Amino acid sequence: MIVIVVVVLVIAMGDSDENTTPAPGRTTADATPREKTRESGGERADLVTFRLDDRSAAGITNIWAVWTIKNSSGEKSDYSWDWEAVGADGVRLTNGSQLDTDVQPGQTAQGEYPTTLKSVKGVKLNITSFDRTASY
Repeated sequence: MIVIVVVVLVIAMGDSDENTTPAPGRTTADATPREKTRESGGERADLVTFRLDDRSAAGITNIWAVWTIKNSSGEKSDYSWDWEAVGADGVRLTNGSQLDTDVQPGQTAQGEYPTTLKSVKGVKLNITSFDRTASY
């Protein structure tokens, strides 16, 4: 009897997990604000610029990925994205993940990250995933 009560309590407490995925067919109207943010189609436009900046000097390679985010939503947001740098021959040269947190509505945030690239000549940057979520 006690075992059944414990099992029921564990199952009931597990239902409040915020990390669960909504079932297929669930409408946006039924989604939480955080889920609606993930479903919005225009969030990728918030990444205004993402480019390589070659700061190499005196024979020392120094290439950075630089970006500008502009929060066009009505809520404080966290941004995360994955990217890759691909050479002219189609070979991936490097990749990375970036994060910008607590960007206020209407605010612009800039960032930079060092890379292991040896040159920017013929290199193309691709965004492989992008996500904006409400910041709490």
